[in-house]
Amino acid sequence: MKQKIEELNKEFDENVAKVDSAEGLENLRLEYMGKKGKVALLMQDFKNVKDEAKKEIGMLVNALKNKIETKISEFKEKITDKLNEKEEFNAKPIDFSLPVSDGVGSLHPRTIILKEVEDVFVSMGFNVEDGYEIETEYNNFDAVNVPANHPARDMQDTFWLDNGELLKTHTSAAQNRILRKYGPHCKVIFPGRCFRNESLDAGHENTFFQMEGIVVSENVSVSNLIYFMKEMLKGVFKKDIEVRLRPGFFPFTEPSFELDASCAFCGGKGCPSCGGSGWIELCPCGMIHPNVLRNAGIDPEKYTGFAFGLGADRLVMLKTGLNDIRHLNSGNVKLLKQFKTKI
Repeated sequence: MKQKIEELNKEFDENVAKVDSAEGLENLRLEYMGKKGKVALLMQDFKNVKDEAKKEIGMLVNALKNKIETKISEFKEKITDKLNEKEEFNAKPIDFSLPVSDGVGSLHPRTIILKEVEDVFVSMGFNVEDGYEIETEYNNFDAVNVPANHPARDMQDTFWLDNGELLKTHTSAAQNRILRKYGPHCKVIFPGRCFRNESLDAGHENTFFQMEGIVVSENVSVSNLIYFMKEMLKGVFKKDIEVRLRPGFFPFTEPSFELDASCAFCGGKGCPSCGGSGWIELCPCGMIHPNVLRNAGIDPEKYTGFAFGLGADRLVMLKTGLNDIRHLNSGNVKLLKQFKTKI
């Protein structure tokens, strides 16, 4: 048995040195390590080994198996590297100065609409900030007055991470950090990607984009909120858009509103896009809750402010007539490319 193991060792070393292709290496692996390979046949003979020699022979067989597996793995890496080098050597050079022959690329419709909205707000004196996609529980919930027993904190609504942090569920998660950075006199927007453990359908995605906006100063009122939202819509749709406020409830604003925009497709007369009502729900908004200001070190007795959370994906759908939010994350270039002339 010992002699058979030594012969297989020597034989494998000679054969593996001759391999020069991935196919040849796989054939060699099957020859030695397959179900009916030479090592399997060797194991069949193991039952005939005397008891006092089984420990030694067993160690030799295992050493042979480990050696074959290691060698095959090493040679596989070498062969792969050689093939990659060959492909790179034979690859045709690319002349980057040549004109494009199959058309030009296009921005994602969401990118286009966010840029348009940003430009409008910047023209009104707003700063643009980035938020984090991974947030602390404090910033995402506590700092914006979401109580500890709120259902939004449940596992079925929020993607929690093993370290206790989470994928932010709304752009409001950046409010505390931004309010602390700018203090009691600020006009800031902060777009970003958000995540919620949603069931997917035409109107809901588990990954979506929002644009948060906050204005804080002395004597800020609801009328200021309405003015800025109307100016934003006018800049995006290139015409005056009427808005209305409906009562709402959000932990981080008081009073809270749902802001509706007059349907841009029918001018408020009623059509399939607005469900015949003449109005389209645009964004939640309201006056920043005193607790949120207080958590950021701002005196709510002296300063007031408003906040809004604009759904960028919803705005794309409103402007393009796209009827399924899932298309925006589909990666379907042919479908998305057609909207570049509509936005």
